[in-house]
Amino acid sequence: MPGAKDTLKLYLQTSREALLWKLDGLGERDARRPLTASGTNLLGLVKHVGSMEFEYFGLVFDRPASEPLPWLADDADDNADMWATEDESLEWVLDFYRRSWAHADATIDALGLDDAGRVPWWPADRRDVTLHRILVHMINETARHTGHADIVREQIDGAIGLRRENTNLPEHDAQWWTGYVDKLERVADAAERRWSSR
Repeated sequence: MPGAKDTLKLYLQTSREALLWKLDGLGERDARRPLTASGTNLLGLVKHVGSMEFEYFGLVFDRPASEPLPWLADDADDNADMWATEDESLEWVLDFYRRSWAHADATIDALGLDDAGRVPWWPADRRDVTLHRILVHMINETARHTGHADIVREQIDGAIGLRRENTNLPEHDAQWWTGYVDKLERVADAAERRWSSR
């Protein structure tokens, strides 16, 4: 049976790989297209999560990143970590994310789950943390943004699911899915009529 740290690393790695899959096969434009009113885009999600890995497994445990993260500086533009500049290619962002994994994994391997760190940007009463808490936090952070990436990727080209070889969804053709979405629309309309008048 794997230990607690190995289990947590496995869940973190599973989410990391799922997030990367959301960029598989895309070109520069589709990888960075904003597809929500707040500008959410796939490459920005990866850049953000990689930045957070460098911060939470680096700065928090006095093991700072070996490369500059100017988009996280106090004087950086708002949301500068949530999109890739024209100079930051798709491959550069993917490599950046993999470098953040290596840095994070070195911290995880070097420390015990009870080893202490400090998150300077959290409220004072919660700043003191353990590696265990940060691992749970980053699993949650990565899974949350991977969920965002699921929806963004589906909007780009219809690719869905956990992994290409295992979508974790029922296998049906496009006609079935169209009928399914139509059914959900009818249910939403009926529920609106039924419950909004009360």
